[in-house]
Amino acid sequence: MQAREFVDIAQQQGFDFYTGVPCSFLTPLINETASRQDIDYLISTSEGEAIAIAAGAWLAGRKTVVMGQNSGLGNMINPLTSLNHPFRIPTLLLLTWRGEPGIRDEPQHALMGTVMGRLLDLAEVANAPLPSTPAHLRSSLLDAVEPAARGGVPFAFVAKQGAFSDTVLREPAFPTAVKSSVEPSGMDPRRPARFEVLEWLLALVSDEAAIIATTGKCGRELHTLGDRPQHLYMVGAMGSASAVGLGVALNSNRPVVVLDGDGAALMRLGTLATIGAYRPSNLLHVILDNGVHDSTGGQKTVAPMIDFAAVGAACGYRHVMRCEGLDGFAEGFARLSEAPGPNLLHLPIAPGSLAKLGRPGLPPFEVARRFAAFVQDTPSAAAQQAGARVAGGGAGAGPGR
Repeated sequence: MQAREFVDIAQQQGFDFYTGVPCSFLTPLINETASRQDIDYLISTSEGEAIAIAAGAWLAGRKTVVMGQNSGLGNMINPLTSLNHPFRIPTLLLLTWRGEPGIRDEPQHALMGTVMGRLLDLAEVANAPLPSTPAHLRSSLLDAVEPAARGGVPFAFVAKQGAFSDTVLREPAFPTAVKSSVEPSGMDPRRPARFEVLEWLLALVSDEAAIIATTGKCGRELHTLGDRPQHLYMVGAMGSASAVGLGVALNSNRPVVVLDGDGAALMRLGTLATIGAYRPSNLLHVILDNGVHDSTGGQKTVAPMIDFAAVGAACGYRHVMRCEGLDGFAEGFARLSEAPGPNLLHLPIAPGSLAKLGRPGLPPFEVARRFAAFVQDTPSAAAQQAGARVAGGGAGAGPGR
């Protein structure tokens, strides 16, 4: 099959957002998607990141395709099982069959080539061989992929070597890298508790903004302080909140705020580079850094050895602020909300959490659909005219003020 035929037929069924990590078996298809102007192709730093980006794009109303080598299926398993599964987010996977039994290949592919089918079945990912003709592909998309999508289930096509004929790569270049510096905000040495920061956030943030809270106590505290349709509480897929936020931001006019933790940000640090490369102007990435894994007993992370603000600046975030204290957070949030992004705010906070933490009363898939409905609803004209600002108040606004 020609790669152009696959893309054209998939596009007729609405699939027009592609992301993933290259494989030599998929070179023609990746060349085709990367060269086309009528679809979106986004380079990912890992296959798991690609799954999370696609999930965010789906929440914003896109139909997605994630491409990768089957060795990358290991990287996909966590978000497939703890993001797509509980939120019932579909995507079309296109996996290559490296290490196919009976076919000579590199030794590192031998085991995955043998267990791939069983692994997909165990993860409840419906799968089938990639159709070899355009007519078969068209019928498979209608008869297998679409029913899976309606049920919120990912579907995987498995491609063998030679599945696609050669395509010339005409990939556009990235724009010139952004050179940013780190700005300080605030001088209060006291590290606030996370719930104090979230109280300020809820007082400052606009009703137009979509908020994605990382898994664990951050999302639970946000829900306890105030449940809103604009909130997405990550219940798993640790480290994927920023990738989900990127997928949402690239496909929505709404301002998007990602609430990350230091342990989660470290787990998928490569996503900062992807965000810096694709530059969604409506994304504000907040890293609340307490130096520990709070949800699992307070074990320390390596965050004290990392300068998140400097990393953000090096990765191409347009504006980066290193904040101290609640006043520093309020000032930094207000300033970065007004500036074109992507922007990053780093705030050291104290370990610990509220003693009585609630959990969302809605099941995750209903939270996801409520959030998707919010994201896909057109923001107010006033918000768009204001540049889709994140903040609703200034540095002087806050709890009890």
